[in-house]
Amino acid sequence: MRIEIDGEYSGIKFSASHFIPGHAKCGRLHGHSYTLHLVLYGEKADDGMVMDFVDLKKALKKIVAELDHRVLLPSRSKTVTIRKGREVEVLVASKRYVFPNEDVAVLDLTQTSAEELAEFIVNRLLKILKFPPNVNIVEIGLDEERGQTAWVKREVWD
Repeated sequence: MRIEIDGEYSGIKFSASHFIPGHAKCGRLHGHSYTLHLVLYGEKADDGMVMDFVDLKKALKKIVAELDHRVLLPSRSKTVTIRKGREVEVLVASKRYVFPNEDVAVLDLTQTSAEELAEFIVNRLLKILKFPPNVNIVEIGLDEERGQTAWVKREVWD
């Protein structure tokens, strides 16, 4: 069985800015209004549900709250240098950015692309939410803009 949460209708969205070093257009600091989607595969449990939608939405909203209205920075990038002190200084190519600490989310990524952000979100979801044994697979879709979605799929029980 498959269940789905559509972030557009469920209000599971966030706005954030980022850049993709070396990309002609996306190398400039810019922002998106992201929308998160979830698909879950499993069997119905004795209570007649695959998993409670309330628990799923609560976990997804917690994740997007950590990213909302932040500058997303990749901590494992080979081309981005991040220095944290009283402020966050970012060096990339010939550019230098300085942001207040509270405006930044430094993520364990090599890039802040939609693809890597979707992977980050599914991995975070697997860490913070206890899935029941009847759930097999979780998919996360991240709309960078309408009609432009990165999807990642993970087995819940490896």
